[in-house]
Amino acid sequence: MDDRKIESLWAHVHWLTVLGQQGSYTGAAQRLGVSKAAMSQRISELERAAGVPLVRRTTRSVRLTEAGQQLVDSTLGAFEQIARSFEGVKDLAAAPRGLLRLTAPVALARQQIVPRLPEFLRRHPEVRIELDLSDRLSSLAQEGFDLAIRHSASVPDTHVAWTLCRTRSLLVASRAYLRRRGTPQHPQELAQHDCLHYLRPQDTVAWSFQRRGSPAGSDKLTVAVKGPFAANNSEALREAALGGLGIALLPDFSAQALGGGKLVAVLPDWQPVGTYGEQLYAVRPYSAQVPRAVQALVGYLREAFQDGFATGP
Repeated sequence: MDDRKIESLWAHVHWLTVLGQQGSYTGAAQRLGVSKAAMSQRISELERAAGVPLVRRTTRSVRLTEAGQQLVDSTLGAFEQIARSFEGVKDLAAAPRGLLRLTAPVALARQQIVPRLPEFLRRHPEVRIELDLSDRLSSLAQEGFDLAIRHSASVPDTHVAWTLCRTRSLLVASRAYLRRRGTPQHPQELAQHDCLHYLRPQDTVAWSFQRRGSPAGSDKLTVAVKGPFAANNSEALREAALGGLGIALLPDFSAQALGGGKLVAVLPDWQPVGTYGEQLYAVRPYSAQVPRAVQALVGYLREAFQDGFATGP
């Protein structure tokens, strides 16, 4: 059989895969939107071309023969890929639409993402968003998320990442605390203060600093700290600092929401390093096509965060 003849039977093979899935000529014909007679004729033509029976017909059902099942098993993946590719092409020409499942850290989502979503959804009325607020680093593919916002130093090589903006960490305290305990002038003095830290599994808590303006990696020092309160949420640490409990180390997106001089910067000549990520990313597992809704949201957030987070203190 020449290649031209084989190509003319590709649709026939697809119809066979549908027949195998449906288990009846009537069901397969309805799914394909054709007549039962046309369905039967195509399968007969395919059997003649193959030279072996592909379908075993009984009075109540239709089953594939061993040869028919082998043909379906070996081509089903290709037809599924064709369907995905065609949907991707259609998606490129269409307005963003459909359900977008998004996951993001709790504090970042509450303070910076959720307030911006109403405008995005007004611009794209055919998009729906399900937002999972969690500081847990979930598996995007296993849990079915289309996109994750990550505050991190890096992302896995198996994922596609768009940089939304750079971030930095800030050391802050309330004026009342500093009047009561004094203002540290050097990172080593933090060992004598109540420090509010992000909860992590290690036994000892230490903050690292680098003098601002110094080359990366130079003048770095680490100080062991302790305090009356720790939390795995920067919003909670911010509220504790506002309550005068101690000195808190916060990402700038949490400090930004303060304003009004309620907190002040501590050790402004020293940059905290290593506690929080230095970049804000939008991340998704690698795929050949990226849904229009995902592209639209990433573009919107990149525009919204292009200037980073202006800090209040």
